[in-house]
Amino acid sequence: MSNADLARALFSAFEAGDADAARAVCSAEMNGSQNGGPAMDLATILHFAVAVKQAAPDFRYEDIICEATDSGFVEEHRVRASFGEHGELDLMVCIVADVQDGKIAAVREYFDTAQAAPLGKALGRG
Repeated sequence: MSNADLARALFSAFEAGDADAARAVCSAEMNGSQNGGPAMDLATILHFAVAVKQAAPDFRYEDIICEATDSGFVEEHRVRASFGEHGELDLMVCIVADVQDGKIAAVREYFDTAQAAPLGKALGRG
């Protein structure tokens, strides 16, 4: 599977709220961060992804631009979701990922935290 294919598989799994499908393309030691914050382990990332899908059944990615790199991939996408009384999410995100031995080993996500406010409110964090 190419690095770009790994990206598609990961984000398709997140869109579906399918932790097992996401786990299948990630290394067991995968870590991630948001805006340079503290590292999260794979279990934390998967818990967050499933919680988002539960809070917004229409959660989806749009306007996807993905480029494979020698060491992983870089993806830009628009995250869209409806959170009822907490509002609509329309968030541009950039992901930089490392791939090792055919699995996603690290993801670094960058976005405007002010635009992510509806998500924080829906998950009880804002």
